[in-house]
Amino acid sequence: MRHVISALVRNKPGVLARVAGLFSARGFNIESLAVGETEDPDVSRMTVVVPGDDAILEQVRKQLSKLVDTIRVQDFRDTPCVVRDLMLVKVKTTSAKRTEVCTIAEVFGANILDMAEKAVILELTGDQDKLARFVKMLNPFGIVEMMRTGRVAMARTE
Repeated sequence: MRHVISALVRNKPGVLARVAGLFSARGFNIESLAVGETEDPDVSRMTVVVPGDDAILEQVRKQLSKLVDTIRVQDFRDTPCVVRDLMLVKVKTTSAKRTEVCTIAEVFGANILDMAEKAVILELTGDQDKLARFVKMLNPFGIVEMMRTGRVAMARTE
């Protein structure tokens, strides 16, 4: 089971290192980690995806809450939320295959960021399943390079 946890933390040097240290010291694996400034430049939001059972989730939540620079911790276990990942992928193309790659991009709602003679760079945002299907469709063309941000999550407004 995978748990998505969001932590608001003070935007200060060393906070990310302390959070990562907390996970590693307790033997918790981080499957995905995304960090960025919020609407308040003094606050960052960390979205962490942790595999494990409910006991691990509870331990992670408690340990994160104890850190001095942590403002608030939220787990999305029972919360309706939007979860997204951003992917950049560079795909081999030839003039004969370029149209086919662009059609796949259009079907998935991907943006074409760069087009060269031998490769195309595409950008796609979505849930894990959508990104996995996109990669599966592009694999036959040859994926040269791929980068994903890690998941970010936000609770839905009720």
